[in-house]
This record gives sequence, C-alpha cells and structure tokens, in this order.
Amino acid sequence: MVLFGAWYNASPTRAGWRGWLFGMGMFGIGVSWIHESFQFSHIALPVAIVLTFLLICFLALFPAVLGLLTTRSFLRSDCVRFLLVLPAAWTLSEWIRGWFLTGFTWLQVGYSQIDSPLAGLVPIAGVYGVSWVSVLSAGLIFLSLKEGRLAWLRYLSVVAAIWIGAGFMTKIHWTEGSGDKVRVALVQGNVPQDLKWLPEQRQPTVDRYVSLTRKHWDADLIVWPEAALPGTYNTFEPVLGALAIEAQSHGSDLLVGIPTWRSGDRYFNSVVAPGRPPVFYHKRHLVPFGEYLPLSVLLQPVVDLLAIPVANFEPGEEQQPLLEAAGEKLGVSICYEAAFGAEIIKALPEARLLVNVSNDAWFGDSIAPHQHLQMARFRALEAGRYLVRATNTGISAIIGPKGNLETQAPQFETAVIVGDVMPMIGGTPYTYVGDTPVIVGVIVALVIAFVVSLRRRAKMAKRIN
Repeated sequence: MVLFGAWYNASPTRAGWRGWLFGMGMFGIGVSWIHESFQFSHIALPVAIVLTFLLICFLALFPAVLGLLTTRSFLRSDCVRFLLVLPAAWTLSEWIRGWFLTGFTWLQVGYSQIDSPLAGLVPIAGVYGVSWVSVLSAGLIFLSLKEGRLAWLRYLSVVAAIWIGAGFMTKIHWTEGSGDKVRVALVQGNVPQDLKWLPEQRQPTVDRYVSLTRKHWDADLIVWPEAALPGTYNTFEPVLGALAIEAQSHGSDLLVGIPTWRSGDRYFNSVVAPGRPPVFYHKRHLVPFGEYLPLSVLLQPVVDLLAIPVANFEPGEEQQPLLEAAGEKLGVSICYEAAFGAEIIKALPEARLLVNVSNDAWFGDSIAPHQHLQMARFRALEAGRYLVRATNTGISAIIGPKGNLETQAPQFETAVIVGDVMPMIGGTPYTYVGDTPVIVGVIVALVIAFVVSLRRRAKMAKRIN
C-alpha cells in the first residue's frame, strides 16, 4: 500500500525508479542470506557480497518494470489501476519470476498470509491466488484512504467481505484421513556444513545418524535429511543396505537423502529407500548456480574467471514412480522443490503423505530456513496433506494438512522429531487445477483493464473534438 502511494501521480520513469528502490529494499533484506551459502564454497566474502548484490539488483527489476508499465496515461482511472491492473500485474510478475531461469519464488506476497484468514483460499487458488487477493486488498484500502469517508465505507466493506469469506473457507476439509496413522521419526543430525565434507568427519557422521536411527525402531518411517551423508550412495550402500534390513526386521522403513551417481559421471540429488532393491527419487527442479549452471554457454567463462565452484547435478525425469514406504505412497520433494506448488501436486492425489528433505545449513543462522519452512507449510495446505520435513540443522517439522505446525525441532541441535501423521485421500481444488485458473484470470483482468482504458480514452478524445 505504501508502494501504491509512491506510484500515485508519478511519471512512468519516476514510478520505475521507485519500484526499483522498493525492490532493492524488499529483496535486499529478504534474500540477503544468499551470501551465506558462498562461504561454504570457499568464495571470498567481497565476491559473495557483490554476487548477492547483483542478484538483488536483478530481482528489483520486477517491481521497477511493474511501476513503469502501470503508470501510463491510459491507466489514469484509479479504480482500473488499483483494483484491476496492479493486483493482476503484480501476480503475473510473481508468476514470471517463479519460472524465469527456472524460477525464484521467495518473497511472494501470498506467503505472508499463511496465518491469516486468507489462508482459506490457499487450497483453492495456491500462493498466486492469495497474492492476487492480498494486493487487491491493498488497492481497496489505498483507495479508501484517498477518496474520503463514503469511499472508506464502500471499499473497506469489500475488503471485510473478502477476508471474512476466506476465513470461513478455512473450516472446509477438502481431504480426509484414511487408514491407520503412520509414526514418523525425522532425524536432524546437525552436522555443520563447514565440517561435513572433511574426511575425518565421515565416520562420525555415519555413526551419528545410525545411532539416532536405532533409537527409533518403533517408528513406521524414519527420514534422514538431504545429503545426510558426505558422499554418494554407492559409497555408503553397504551401510545403508544393512541398516535397511535391520529397519525392516523391526517393521520400520528408512528414507535417506543422498547424492547418487550413474555411469558417465551423471550425478543426481536423490532420496533413496534402501533395500533389496533400493528405490530412488531424483530431484527434478535444481537450484540454479547451486546445483547447475544456467545459460552455461554465456556464464561459464565468468564462473571460471571468478573460480566459483558450481555443482553439476542432472535433473531427474519428470515422470518418476512414487516412493512407497510404511505402506504408503509418498510425495517426495528435495529442498528447493518445496518452493514450487506446481512441483508438489505432480504426486497428487495418489500420494497420501508428503515428505520433504532439505539441508538449510547452507544459510546459517539467517531468515532463510524460516522462509523455507513457511513455504513448506503452504505446500501442505495446498495439498491437504501432512508434510514431514527432515533437515540437517533445522528446521525439521511435522506440518498438518491445514498448514499448521504440529511440532518442530530447535535449530542447530541434534534432534529426532517423533509424531503420528494420518495418510490423507482426496484432493483440494488446487491439487487438480494448479496455477492455471489464476494466471488465466489475471491475464483476463489485464485485458479488461486495457479495453476499458482505451474506451475511456476514446470517449475523452471524442468530447474534445
């Protein structure tokens, strides 16, 4: 709403600069943690800061372009601009940011509403739908403040109706429990990232995870985090295979996040259900610059010049069979994938339980792990499923089908979360339609706004003539 005030009556150029400054503040605070990950890649701090600054400058272009394009002369009608154009255009820009160069979905407005009445819209319209309604609410409030008491009553009554209606929707149960509860144990090994890959740390890491696991054979499903062990699966196959047999003898199943290798130097970021035979899920949505280099033809010389190490993982196939453990089909995601609702619903409605593994140790004691957990809560609510999340240093958690945090582990402590989760059947509207209706809706809104503005402009020209 403050940004709307800054854009009001501004020229396109000035609105563009104000949008860019707003973006610099928003992303400068919200994703400043990115520089933390560089320290574990042995990149000098000044270089890390410069690279993070360049990313922030790029992300700030989204609100800058939005301000530039939505302050054109044919959009001077306040209602058209603040109730049609800006909410729809903001949502569309978030969607573009969510797939351009494989996407970066951090700081989408909708995520801020996970604990508000607008959470009732999440199972229907996903994060983009909630962003749309959030920005529309800001436009209504801005107009109410600008136009006086009568407008205040009119506009705020609309805001109240939207929010109260969404609040009632939080009471709807789109999915239902089926079968017996599954007892899960989520292992948070808390191995510091700067020590994890030291040769002398390898065996202590294995011993820690094995020891923590053996204390919880009463669990139906035991989950280790992303890249739990410092090496590839073939290195630890004997240990994991023996542990899987031991788990099965106690009526338990094991899921392990670990890189895998195939002939031809092909590496995958994977989750394995070790056994005879082992079954794998390979991460499909890789982290740009972290797990692969986008636009490598253009950027490889720069990376080589700065001596920036970039992992060379391959994405898994789009169509992969669901992992099965504890008698249930699981929708598995690895780290970054939890930031994309469209990725998670690919496993639905067949998957009755969602499992996410991550290694947020890359981001230290920053806000990133908390943001990542917030996104995971959105995924659970969008799917109407329990989501169990195992991370290396936190924040491991059990999330209910309403996006509620049932339990979580403290950060930077060795811990095992144990809890009972109910497998769910059925699907939310978002499960079946995804983001398509919202994106089509915002495009239609922009077309309507454009047509209305052209007609208004034609009428004004006719009066002058």
